[in-house]
Formats: sequence, C-alpha cells, structure tokens
Amino acid sequence: MTSTVTPPVRKSGSGADQGDGGARRRRLPRIPDRIRQGGLPYLLLLPAVLLELLVHIVPMVIGIVMSFRELTQLYINNWGNAPWRAFDNYEIAVDFDAPLGEALLHSFYVTCLFTVITVGLSWLFGMAAAVMLQENFRGRGLLRAVFLTPYALPVYAAVITWAFMFQRDNGMINHVLHDQLGLTDEPSFWLIGDNSFIALVVVAVWKSWPFAFLMLMAGLQNIPRELYEAASIDGAGIWQQIRKITLPSLRPVNQVLVLVLFLWTFNDFNTPYVLFGESAPEAADLISIHIYQSSFVTWNFGTGSAMSVLLLLFLLLVTAVYLVATSRGRKGSGAE
Repeated sequence: MTSTVTPPVRKSGSGADQGDGGARRRRLPRIPDRIRQGGLPYLLLLPAVLLELLVHIVPMVIGIVMSFRELTQLYINNWGNAPWRAFDNYEIAVDFDAPLGEALLHSFYVTCLFTVITVGLSWLFGMAAAVMLQENFRGRGLLRAVFLTPYALPVYAAVITWAFMFQRDNGMINHVLHDQLGLTDEPSFWLIGDNSFIALVVVAVWKSWPFAFLMLMAGLQNIPRELYEAASIDGAGIWQQIRKITLPSLRPVNQVLVLVLFLWTFNDFNTPYVLFGESAPEAADLISIHIYQSSFVTWNFGTGSAMSVLLLLFLLLVTAVYLVATSRGRKGSGAE
C-alpha cells in the first residue's frame, strides 16, 4: 500500500522577516494610541482654555483697546469708529487736580482702607475660629457648618438680606441697637452718610471670613499634634504655642490666603452694588463702583476702560511685590 506524503506548506516570508515585522508593529503604535497618549490631555484642557479666552482674555484685550479711544455714547453703535485718543484717557484719569481725577483718588483711598480692615478682620476671625475648633468637643461639626454658611450662601441673597437689616425704620440693626439696647439716641442711617462705610465693612467681613476659616482650618490639621504636646510639657502656654508653632507652620497658607483675600476685596463689586445700588455714598465709594459709574452711568467707556487698566496694573504691581517679598522671607527663614 502506497502512502501519500503531503509536502509542508511554506508560509510567505521567512521567520526573520516575521520577527522584524512584529517588532516594527510593536515599535510603531497606532494613530489612536498616539492621540490618546500625547493629545488627550490637551483635548481635555481645550474647553477650559476656550472658556478662559472668552470670559477673561478677550474682554481684557477689548477693554485695553477701548481705553485708547474716545468711546462715548455717540459711538456705542459702532465703537470701532471712535476716535483714537492715545493716552488722553489715562491723563484725564490721573489728573488729580481735576474733579474726575480727584474723585478717582478719593475712591482709591477708600478702597485701600476698606481692603485693609476687611482682610485683617477676616483673617483674625478665621484664625480664632480655626484654633477654637481644633479641639474635640460635642457640637464641633455643627459649629463648622454654621461658620461656613455665609460662604455657601449666594452673594446677592446674603447682601440683600443685610440691606433689609440695615434699614433705618424697620431694620433689625436699629431695632436691636436703639429699641432694645438703647445704645443710640435715634435710629441711625446705615446705607447713607459716613455709616455706610461701617455697613460695607460688616457685610464684607461677614462674607469673607468663612473662607479664611476654611483655609486656616485645613492648614492647622497638617500640624503634628506632637509639637503641641511637647510644648505643653515644656510649660508653653496657649499664646506661646500659637506664636511659636501655629503661626510659623501656617506661613505658606497665610501667604496665599492674604493675597487671595486682598485681590477679592479690592475688586469687590457685588457687595457695594447690591447694598447701595448704582450710586454708592461718598464714604463707601469703592473703586469698582466708581469705574462702573464712569463707564455705564456717564457713558464714557474710554475713560472707564483706562481706569480699569490702571487698576489692573496696580494689582499686578502689588501682587509682584508681595510675591517677591514673601519668597525672600521664606528663603531667609529656611536658611536660618
């Protein structure tokens, strides 16, 4: 019986060729893999970048261009045809001998005083509350929630509530101070006159200090408890522990916190606008409201834009000086 032998079938390409092709396929990833590895992070950042351009960068550039034009109500419909005035709007804004420049300088002084008081009190209240709530006691969680309530409330709802409370005839502030405690001879006007500055500071501090409390409380939780225990064994009191342990350990948190509070407070527009309306009293004429009046009340967008650019330059300068000073202080303390 004759057996039939079937010859082996040769595969196309040698083994070496197949090995080279497999290695080449492994070395060259597919196009979707390249996009996923290299381009996906940029694709995920693209929506945020587009929103940043639309919300901040593009309006800022348009505002800078407007500051060099005589953009009044005559050119609102076609502001591109407004005459080019170069630096005339800036000269008008910084001419402190003229009424417009004098009013801007007064607004700048009021804003500086308002910022210093608000940031200082917000940090002080936040620090005191954060230190107090570090110890375990019954109701600590409830107090934390209550302290953070002003930060969680919408700004307009909170400030409108304060505006009702500051009413002269039927507000709760005068009802407590005059009717119940008898601390004043007659009900006070809180939303006009010199008292308007006090009302503005009260609302701003009430709205800002919970953020300071939240930041400082998070920073305090990173300080080892062993440091306080060792200091207590050595005989250090509460004030010595705060001065020697708490404040030095919170220096990085305080550097960021003070800068953020300064920028937020100096640029605050919602609080005075909701509290006083379009025309704030002279004692509470913050620079944000002043720029708004110069732009949208008098319809002089060129001068208002120049004031906004000057405010931007001032804040950039203060921020740069602050960062340089704090970085040098941090390096000096680290060298010691």
